[in-house]
Amino acid sequence: MPELLVELLTEEIPAGMQVRAADDLLARAMAALGSAGLAPKGSEGVSGARRIGFVVRDLPAETEAVREERRGPRVGAPEQAVQGFLKANGLASLDQCERRDTGKGEFWFVTVEKAGRRTADLLPQIVADAILGLVWPKSMRFADAAFTWVRPLRSILAVFDGRPVPGALALGDQRHGRPARLLKAGEAAGEGEMVRPFGDTTVGHRFLGPAPFAVTGFDAYREGLRRACVILDRAERKATILRLATEAAAGAGLSLIDDPGLLDEVAGLVEWPVVHLGSFDPAFLDVPHEVLTTTMRVNQRYFALKDAAGRLAPRFVIVANRPTTDGGAEVVKGNERVLRARLSDARFFWEQDRKVPLEDRVPALGAITFHAKLGTVEEKVARVRALAVHLARMLGWPDDVQERADRAALLAKADLVSGMVGEFPELQGLMGRYYALAAGEAPDVADAVAEHYKPVGPTDRCPTAPVPIAVALADKIDTLVGFFAIDERPTGSKDPFALRRAGLGIIRIVLENGLRLSLHEAMAASVADYEPRLVMNVPEYANYFSGVKAVETIGLKDVQRILENSAISSDLADALMTLGRTLPNVPTDLIAFLADRLKVALREQGVRHDLIDAVFALGGEDDLVRLVARVKALQAFLASDAGANLLTAYRRAANIVRIEEKKDGREYRDVQAGSLVQAEETTLWQALGAVRSATGTKIASEDFTAAMTDLAALRSPVDAFFDRVTVNVDDPAVRANRLALLRGIIATMHTIADFSRIEG
Repeated sequence: MPELLVELLTEEIPAGMQVRAADDLLARAMAALGSAGLAPKGSEGVSGARRIGFVVRDLPAETEAVREERRGPRVGAPEQAVQGFLKANGLASLDQCERRDTGKGEFWFVTVEKAGRRTADLLPQIVADAILGLVWPKSMRFADAAFTWVRPLRSILAVFDGRPVPGALALGDQRHGRPARLLKAGEAAGEGEMVRPFGDTTVGHRFLGPAPFAVTGFDAYREGLRRACVILDRAERKATILRLATEAAAGAGLSLIDDPGLLDEVAGLVEWPVVHLGSFDPAFLDVPHEVLTTTMRVNQRYFALKDAAGRLAPRFVIVANRPTTDGGAEVVKGNERVLRARLSDARFFWEQDRKVPLEDRVPALGAITFHAKLGTVEEKVARVRALAVHLARMLGWPDDVQERADRAALLAKADLVSGMVGEFPELQGLMGRYYALAAGEAPDVADAVAEHYKPVGPTDRCPTAPVPIAVALADKIDTLVGFFAIDERPTGSKDPFALRRAGLGIIRIVLENGLRLSLHEAMAASVADYEPRLVMNVPEYANYFSGVKAVETIGLKDVQRILENSAISSDLADALMTLGRTLPNVPTDLIAFLADRLKVALREQGVRHDLIDAVFALGGEDDLVRLVARVKALQAFLASDAGANLLTAYRRAANIVRIEEKKDGREYRDVQAGSLVQAEETTLWQALGAVRSATGTKIASEDFTAAMTDLAALRSPVDAFFDRVTVNVDDPAVRANRLALLRGIIATMHTIADFSRIEG
């Protein structure tokens, strides 16, 4: 069966945009093919420095014929409705319709048959729409064309079944309000309008294979590009670069420093990779190796190398885009010259930054805005200091740890105003650690400066020492509280302040270190630290305290007094009341937010999200270590026969109670011992009391597995009750007592978790 091949040849596309663009282009084409009734058997996207495209394999030559039955208006309907139905279906009269009784009256029906269409006739519009619908992060416009693209679009290869797809893309004209559009075969473009025909030729490497060559299918396309010095497949380019770089390093007795992100980027920069080894002055090794590798990676896209002992070597790998007649000698010389200048700049920053202690840089953070509504970074530092000490105290750590946490929080952001971090923002925290050690700070204080941003991703290491833990948690909690307080919360598609990442970071730090911490209390403390800033953000509010109170003492406690004792505008009153309602709810909202993040974190461990809901639904649980232990014990319990059967019994009891209480308009709660008629009732009542007592003790001691074992003891009396006892009897007192017994089953099981939240 035929295939469709599309290639868009452009000027060099930024490496980070290539893969997504190719995937989006293919997805748009596949969606359009599906809508047209075409079902290909395979597809593949391709991307590189100068081209993106796709191949769709085994497309049918034409769409299938469609026979569709449509119901029209009721017989006797107004003439306007009848005529509308006839017109919509291309009919001349009702004689072409069938009158049919549906059981709900007589209606007019028509059977519409659509003949299959040639695939080749549908493809021009599908290809054009896929191109025009592609959205780039950044686009440009050429000359007066209406068409926008990431870089100038040079040509379009579009081949179906070995032949060019008929048509062309007109790039539009801004001057005459003419949009970019498909030009069908024989259709003329506007005067002076740029056109990109759908053709069957492409070109290879810009310098090594610039001559056009014809293409009839994907295999010929791929091999033609290889002959023209272009490796089409991205995975193959990456493998080639890695192999050549590894071999070159090994030849010098060295090895590559692993950098998958750089490998991805370089694979998007070259079409025909050629590797060279360069070197730099070993004297630069006095500068921290992270600075050197970042300079090579970010500025020059070089691969750094290490020796057998794992130390950074004064060598690097250059990946060029073509071979040269001198074996790369001039390429290496030029790159070494550029890198020497870069490393000299880095050493200058390193030497200059160490002349100013980190503590002396803190006031300069007042010139950096954290967020317009949340103040400066200097204000954030003050809040993080207070919260870090509070967290250390909550965790029971000694006074000296609290003091070092305070010191670390003071210094944590100071490197943001250093020359090195100004040049390389990705080194923030890391350079702070070096500068702190150079100034004689305690090792764990310096480590906290480096680690307080961690973890920044799912594979990143979490802080493990007390001082770094306290500062990292305080920084993340402060960020979450602040943005939730001003209602800048993540949405389904947007999270501009990386709050989900901060939430996952808190969860990982707490769980991986086994921290017994009330997150609600920690967040409430953060809210209290934010109050002055948030209250003072209310327009005109500061005027009420002018000359009376220091700004830092103003908080929500003042809001009610102002509302009661001052003649203020209704707008100001509304703003203050809104703040007074919103801010106290932030800790609760954040606990719910973290619960959602916890589901994501535990899903990879095979823990079901509904079990987390079942435990959270009990309320008052903000100790993540205790919560996870409880959830995992619940999961193990439900995996047992006793747990599964008891869950079934719970649902049966809950359904009966819900139905009967709704019917009677009342709740049944108190069991009367005198109204217990059958032995099974008495046995169940006694078992419920015993289990409540036993599980209460074990839950208090956090022995959740034992509590689940006690709960399993209900299985036998519950089964016996349902087998031999009729709930809805004629005697009202007996019926009420039995419904109360069923509610007792529900209440007892709810001491463990809210079983109504459990799915399946």
